[in-house]
Amino acid sequence: MFKPVPLFVGLRYTRAKRRNHFISFISLISILGIALGVMALITVLSVMNGFEKELRERILGMASHAHVTSFDGKLYKWQDVRAQIEADPRVIGTAPQIEFEAMLNFGDKVSGALIRGIEPVEERQVSDVHEHMVAGSIDDLTPGEFGIVLGKELAIALNVDLGSKVTVVTPQANVTPAGFMPRFRRFTVVGVFSVGMYEYDRATAFMHIQDAGKLMRYGNAVGGIRLKLEDMFEAKAVSAALSQTLGPDYFVSDWTVQHENFFRAIKMEKRVMFFILLLIVTVAAFNIVSTLVMLVNDKRADIAIMRTLGMSPTQVMGVFIVQGMLIGTLGTLLGVVCGVALATNVDVIVPWLEQLFHTQFLAADVYYITELPSDLRIKDVAVVAVVSFMASILMTIYPAWQASRTSPAEALRYE
Repeated sequence: MFKPVPLFVGLRYTRAKRRNHFISFISLISILGIALGVMALITVLSVMNGFEKELRERILGMASHAHVTSFDGKLYKWQDVRAQIEADPRVIGTAPQIEFEAMLNFGDKVSGALIRGIEPVEERQVSDVHEHMVAGSIDDLTPGEFGIVLGKELAIALNVDLGSKVTVVTPQANVTPAGFMPRFRRFTVVGVFSVGMYEYDRATAFMHIQDAGKLMRYGNAVGGIRLKLEDMFEAKAVSAALSQTLGPDYFVSDWTVQHENFFRAIKMEKRVMFFILLLIVTVAAFNIVSTLVMLVNDKRADIAIMRTLGMSPTQVMGVFIVQGMLIGTLGTLLGVVCGVALATNVDVIVPWLEQLFHTQFLAADVYYITELPSDLRIKDVAVVAVVSFMASILMTIYPAWQASRTSPAEALRYE
C-alpha cells in the first residue's frame, strides 16, 4: 500500500459507518468541546491583550513615559535640566508641569481633583489630551486669564459648563489676623476633555503653568519635566541613563515604576485565566479517552484479525492514535477559526448584545474602560493551538496502548 498501514487503517475507520452510534456521538462531543475551549481561550486572551494595550495607551496618554523632578518637588533651573534631557536621542518630547491636589467648588458642589499646570503647546509633545477634548480647546489656557479644563465626569459632578466660574482651593494657607485662611482663586471653565477612563475623567483638571505657579507660589520654578520616549518599553534604560547624567540631586521615574503593580496584576490575571480556561480543553480532551476505549472494545475482533495478518502492536497502537489525532485536529481547527472570528469582531458583537439586552457590561463608574477592546496576537493563537493538539495526543496514548495489548486468541474466542 502507498500509505503507512496505521494511517490507512485509522483513516478507513474514520470514514466507516460505525455500528455503535454512541461512539460517534461521543466523538462529536469531544470535537465540539475542544473547539469551545480553544475558542474561549483565544477570545479571552485577545480581550485581555486589548485591555492591557488600551489601558497602557490611555494611562500614558495622560501621564508620561518618564518624569524628572528634584527631591523637594521643585526644579529651579529647569531649562538647563531640560537641555540635558533632550540631549538623549531616545527622548522625543519634553514639557514642564506643576502638579498639586486641590478642592474645586461651584455653588453647593465640592470635589477634589488633581490639578496639572501645563504649557498647552508643549503639552502636545508628551500627551494626547488635546485629542480628547469634547468642549473648548486646551489651547484656550492662556497665562493670566485663569482658565481651567476639567474632565468630563468632574464637570458633571460639579454641574458646570463652559464659562462657569469654579473656585480652586489649595492645601496651602495664608496667615491673616483672623488666623490661617486657605488660599483660593476663581477660574473660568474653558474646556472639557474625556479620555474614556473614569479615573482621569473624574479627578483631573488642567490650567496654564504660569497660573498654577502663581497659585502655588512656585516663582520661576516648575514641579518637574515630563518626557515622551521614542520607545516606551525603553523607559527603564532611559531613566537609568538620565539618573547618571543628572546626578543625585534629581529623581527620575518612569511609567513601569509608577504603574508597576497595575500592569503586573494584569499579566498575572492573564496567566491565571489561561490556565483556568485550559481546563476546558483538558476536560474535552478526556472525552477522547472514553471515545477510543469504546472504539477499541468495538473493534476487538478487527484488531485480532489484523494481528494475525502480521500487524505489530506498535502499528495497532498507531491506528488508534490516528483516531485521537483526527478528533484533536478537527476540534482545534474549528476552535481556532471560531476564536479568531469572535476575537476580531468583539467590538461589533458586544455593542449589539448591549443594545439587545438594554444593559451596559462595563459601567463607567466601576471599570477603567467602558468598551470591550480586543488585540488578537498570532503568538497566542499558535500557543493555544499547539497546547490543544498536544493534549489531544496525550489522551490517545492509554487507549491506543490498551488496543496494542489485545490478544488475538482471546478476542476471537467467541466470534
